[in-house]
Amino acid sequence: MSTETTSTETTTDTTGINLTEVAAVKVKALLEQEGRDDLRLRVAVQPGGCSGLRYQLFFDERDLDGDVVKDFNGVGVVVDRMSAPYLMGATIDFADRIDAQGFTIDNPNAGGSCACGDSFH
Repeated sequence: MSTETTSTETTTDTTGINLTEVAAVKVKALLEQEGRDDLRLRVAVQPGGCSGLRYQLFFDERDLDGDVVKDFNGVGVVVDRMSAPYLMGATIDFADRIDAQGFTIDNPNAGGSCACGDSFH
């Protein structure tokens, strides 16, 4: 039995972080604007926010000990070893609608989140 995905979906990998095709295209466009090909999208979980933990997404050129690196159609996504357990099976997407714009993270490990959606527990 085979499974197929459409161009707007990503196959969910429960062993690491996932990036939808839409998000990968947006990351590529942002990297092109930066004019650098040595950067990857780093996703981290840090203490803070009203729910206890908050996400950080930023471009990074560093290689840290224990980093988990995945490639999504030429887009490198890096998660540090401390954040990796919090992000197992999480999916990063990008919304560009009138009611929402920006990167979103659907995280099955989050027990709840704050009203603004910037932090979780």
